[in-house]
Amino acid sequence: MAREECKALLDALNKTTACYHHLVLTIGGSADSQNLREELHRTRQKAQELAAATGAPLTTALRDKGLGAEERAEFERLWVAFSGCLDLLEADMRRALALGAAFPLRAPRRPLVRTGVAGGAAGVAARALSARALRHEAERHFDADDLRELERDILQVGTMIYDLEMKVNVPRWTVQARQAAGAELLTGAGASSAGLVSVEERTGPCDPSKALAATVFGAVLLAAVALAVCVAKLS
Repeated sequence: MAREECKALLDALNKTTACYHHLVLTIGGSADSQNLREELHRTRQKAQELAAATGAPLTTALRDKGLGAEERAEFERLWVAFSGCLDLLEADMRRALALGAAFPLRAPRRPLVRTGVAGGAAGVAARALSARALRHEAERHFDADDLRELERDILQVGTMIYDLEMKVNVPRWTVQARQAAGAELLTGAGASSAGLVSVEERTGPCDPSKALAATVFGAVLLAAVALAVCVAKLS
């Protein structure tokens, strides 16, 4: 039961971390906005909550001396995947901090990249003065406050990683995978190849019905061409 719970939590953490990684890559781009920064904040908080919820049962299970060898091996594989998610989350949080400081939403010191905005300063300012900008005018300090909170969250995640590694010693190079690297890709390719072979076996190198239809069509086409030539000569 504990293993299934850890798998479910780890799957949710993995998806949330991947979503956060995708959002971080859009900071400073044409999709950057107040809504993006708020979504980054919510996703980061969700990832931290999932990380804390996943680390507790994994730590308890791996510190259990009565755990069987097979069960322990499975929990160690989950632990390695969990550690990878935390490392990626911390790296993306540091990237978000650097990009957020380089591309502030309010009074930017440099233009945002790939915005596609061109024209005079007055025209750009007029286009930027939209209803969305007015709606978020009351939250002008959100950008700076979020960066300060992000700094604290980075320290918190780093402390979490350190504490978990002190409680559980699972060297990543000692954990054996259940299948070879890329085995799922080979499995998919093998299934596709088997499907193609089965289709070829059913249809054969040349389908007689299709060959007959092609022959009849060719004969009709030749007859139509010959008739057209005869009509042209007679006229």
